[in-house]
Order: sequence, then C-alpha cells, then structure tokens
Amino acid sequence: MRKEDNLLSINKAAGLLGVSIDTLRRWDKKGKLKAVRSSGGHRYYSEEQLENFVLDVKAIARVWAESQAAPELSADYYCQTQDIFKARLDRIAIEFEQNPAVKNLVSLIIAVAGEIGNNSFDHNFGNWPDVPGIFFACDANKRIIVLADRGVGIKSTLSRIRPNLKDDKESLLTAFTERISGRSPEQRGNGLKFVNNIATENPIGVSLQSGLAVAEIARQNGRLRINLTDKHIRGVLAVITY
Repeated sequence: MRKEDNLLSINKAAGLLGVSIDTLRRWDKKGKLKAVRSSGGHRYYSEEQLENFVLDVKAIARVWAESQAAPELSADYYCQTQDIFKARLDRIAIEFEQNPAVKNLVSLIIAVAGEIGNNSFDHNFGNWPDVPGIFFACDANKRIIVLADRGVGIKSTLSRIRPNLKDDKESLLTAFTERISGRSPEQRGNGLKFVNNIATENPIGVSLQSGLAVAEIARQNGRLRINLTDKHIRGVLAVITY
C-alpha cells in the first residue's frame, strides 16, 4: 500500500478547510501547514493534521478556565502536576530546536512559558479551589502557546504581600512591572516581571488575563497595556505568540 493511500489529496484538504488549493500551496511553502509529498511530488495531508490545524486551543482553554465546573480535558492538554508540565515543556523545546523559523527564540519562548506555568503550580500549591494543574497546549502551525489554570488568581496571590491592591487591573500592573516577592532572596523580581522583560525586548507577544483584567504585550512593539474585560476568569489564561 502506498503511504498516500491513507492521506487526503490537496483537493479534499482544501475542501475540508474551506480554502483554495493555491492557498494550501502557499501555506506549504511558508511552513504554515506542511504537506506530505508523494514520490511524484503531489501534496497530501492526514486527517489528524487538518483537525489539529483548525482546532482553536485558545477557545478550549477559555471555556475550561471560565466554566463554573471544569469540563473534562483531553490528556493532551491537561498537566495535573508540575513534573508533567516540565516534561512536556522540555519536549516542545526539542521540537522548536529543529524549526529554523524559531530556533533563535527557543530559550526565550520556553522561559516565558515555563515561568507562567510554574507560577500556576507554585502560587496555588495546596490551595487549588477545585481542579489542580494547568491547561497547556502548543499550536506550532499558528505559532501560539496557551496556558490556563483554575487557581486563585493574580490579585488573591499578590494580596498576601500587598493587601491594599484595589482591583484586578492594579494587581496585573503590579505583577508585570514591580519587583515584589514573598520569597527571599529574590534576584530578578517576581515571575511576571521577568516575563515582561523578555517579551518587551524580543518578538514575543503575551496576553494574560486574571479576574476582569488582561495584560497584553504586543509582539510588534513590545508595549505593555492593561485593560478591563467583561468576562471573569478566577485563575489565569495566558497566550504566548512568537
């Protein structure tokens, strides 16, 4: 049996995605959605590859983080313990090292994702309101990493040290810009200030929501902005773009 017998032709793939064949050819050349080439040079795609491409991991993470009762997550996205998270992060780092388009940013992307994910475990340890662990997904085609937790949130965490914080917006501004920590000695400041420093100096975008506030660092200009939103997240929802 030829390997392309188990794959979809470019014509069928284009129909499933609702795009033209020329669009798929361009995506293949740019590395956005790589095709499998037959011995004759024809492009083919697997169903799993196309399903993963259209899957909106941001939407899945948001539903999980926002819901009153946590929906069940696929094992592909759920890291119940910090060890599982670190193992998956290491695996992603190895995959990134093999991608010339992001090779120069690998250590920085992994550092940002690691800081956000580890913060979720460290700050909620022994105090998870319902479901422990985090949502963690990487979509290499869309060049995003998504993390979320159902923890106590940024304001509650910082209020242990800064009890006078008035709202979620002030809490995020403090977390991203001030050197505060309950740990001593602390050389670099709190984790999100570290994330801010990396993202503002490199082509890495970060969007992080907690409570009713969202902090955004634009990948294009590295500018930090903090705004209010109308949907509440008790814990944290973060999206990293690169």
